[in-house]
Amino acid sequence: MERTEALSLLARHVKGESLRAHFIATGAVMREAAVPLGGDPVEWEAIGILHDIDFEEVEGSMERHGIRGAEILAAAGVDEGICTAVKRHNHHLFHGHATPLEVAVQAADAVSGLVIACALVKGGAVTQVTEKTVKKKFREKGFAAGCDRERILPVEAVMPLPEFYGCAIRGITRVKEELGLR
Repeated sequence: MERTEALSLLARHVKGESLRAHFIATGAVMREAAVPLGGDPVEWEAIGILHDIDFEEVEGSMERHGIRGAEILAAAGVDEGICTAVKRHNHHLFHGHATPLEVAVQAADAVSGLVIACALVKGGAVTQVTEKTVKKKFREKGFAAGCDRERILPVEAVMPLPEFYGCAIRGITRVKEELGLR
């Protein structure tokens, strides 16, 4: 599934602009992480964009989240691999994320907000965010307090954390205008 197809499908199910920005950022991080982790950048970006497609519909119900997303995607004829990744990304229902893809979805979902928060501190300039910046702000628990850092750490099993931060920064930089960043 190409990016434009994923965004079109997303637009039919998600109305909140801040949510869509989060999906775009997560997709961008996933695209950058795909190659070093042996994945398909196009598919991984689609997974990042679509990972929370059901969030508004399930109204935050973590018992239904992901499962409903997979149903929405399957009904739209989306590849089973993407449906499964979206379903399994709900860490409240599924544990033991072991494949590089599963680990990356968890980490990208969380790190995207951290990198954007780092950019906002720098006046919206994501181009001024470095791996060192993210590492420092990661340790400050009060900074971007909604970012679940425990979901980022498992990426170390498949990629060094600084390299992952670099992927996140490059990905978000690639879509910076869509996110209102510079």
